Amino acid sequence: MSRISVRGFAVASATAVTTVGAVVGVASGGAAAADDNNFEATAADTTLLADIPAGQQAQVQTASLTQQADAQASAADAAAKKSVEEAARIQAAKDAKSKKAAAEERLEKERQEKKERAERASRSSVRSAASFATQSSYSVAEVQAMARQMVPADQFQCFSNIVNHESTWNYRASNPSSGAYGLVQALPGSKMSSAGADWQTNPATQIKWGLSYMDGRYGSPCGAWSFWQANHWY
Repeated sequence: MSRISVRGFAVASATAVTTVGAVVGVASGGAAAADDNNFEATAADTTLLADIPAGQQAQVQTASLTQQADAQASAADAAAKKSVEEAARIQAAKDAKSKKAAAEERLEKERQEKKERAERASRSSVRSAASFATQSSYSVAEVQAMARQMVPADQFQCFSNIVNHESTWNYRASNPSSGAYGLVQALPGSKMSSAGADWQTNPATQIKWGLSYMDGRYGSPCGAWSFWQANHWY
């Protein structure tokens, strides 16, 4: 039963009671005017309480529910859109990070390949010890020039640093207390005979042996130089 129906029933009941009271009053000789006034007031009250027809009230309620549903749907759509946009932003950030990592990896690979090509080219361009004409003596400049042609370009400075500390580019340098000899101070000097019988007088033979020693023990002259810096020997 709707709100309007309940209120209508209550008013009708009150009206009936008032009407019966009025009849009883007249029969008993009471004042009917006051009861007539009550009856009229009750009738007027009945008109005021019959405010909105039940059908219209249902329409209003339906419209309100529809608006609420529309508002909830709009809020849900906005939330879903925001969620999709956030997911897209996160995915875009991940994609950008992956692309950056891939690009850096590719660049690093290209740099490594370039370095290896340069090293191969440098090694292929070096001269062998046998390609130099034998002389009775050599100046420091001549010995350094020989080393530049025998040692890979990217390793020359490291090789030069060691030789400069060990012998100051004197291929006849000798350490009487230890027996170390030559440019790279081989210990004992006779070790260099594996590179040539003229190890005592030919700086090219000493350079050949020293380069082989550094490569074999430390991987390269620069590896040997790193060890030398830490220990002051190699």
